[in-house]
Amino acid sequence: MNLILLGPPNAGKGTQAKNLYADFQIPQISTGDILRKAVKEGTELGKIAGPLMAAGAYVPDDIVIGIVEERLKQPDCAKGFVLDGFPRTPPQADALDRMLAKNGKKLDAVVSLEVPHAKLIERGSGRRTCPADGSVYHVYQNPPKQAGYCDKCGAGLIQRDDDHPEVIEKRLKKYDAETSPLKDFYAKKGILKSIDGVGSPEGIYAEIKSALGKS
Repeated sequence: MNLILLGPPNAGKGTQAKNLYADFQIPQISTGDILRKAVKEGTELGKIAGPLMAAGAYVPDDIVIGIVEERLKQPDCAKGFVLDGFPRTPPQADALDRMLAKNGKKLDAVVSLEVPHAKLIERGSGRRTCPADGSVYHVYQNPPKQAGYCDKCGAGLIQRDDDHPEVIEKRLKKYDAETSPLKDFYAKKGILKSIDGVGSPEGIYAEIKSALGKS
């Protein structure tokens, strides 16, 4: 089962990708994670991508397509994959289709998690992180036992810069501008599955499985 998982920041893509892996053994492939790893390890790809990412620029499509193609050749993708973070635009989606066809593959579905902006901002801005051990809390959904302090080590919790409401709103506007045409692209192909991303993770996953005909 070959899938794309679409959704804005804080939509819950990571949680649902883990659920899909648990049931179907199809890995989540995050192009952002792959690029950051390449930069950290100083690979040839990393040397190209690093300065672009540091400047806030996008890595060229042909390079990203190349790393996705290499990743899909790994043994853990034998049963399928869940792409996260790519494609972002219809031209990238076209390039992805061509690459998959060249390798005898095709997309089965594109799952789009739909969540109102207000809910996304609430989810993100309520997140608190322990700078010492990396534990993550949420002031509403998963608060620490003592407000403002890590349950595990007692360190003071922080709010990351990209979890401030104004930063989240900016990212959401960018996401909407980029992905609206992409959703139209896949809707015309008849493989877009729009899922209500508000509710319990279990309930949302049940809706995803139903839309994929796997319930």
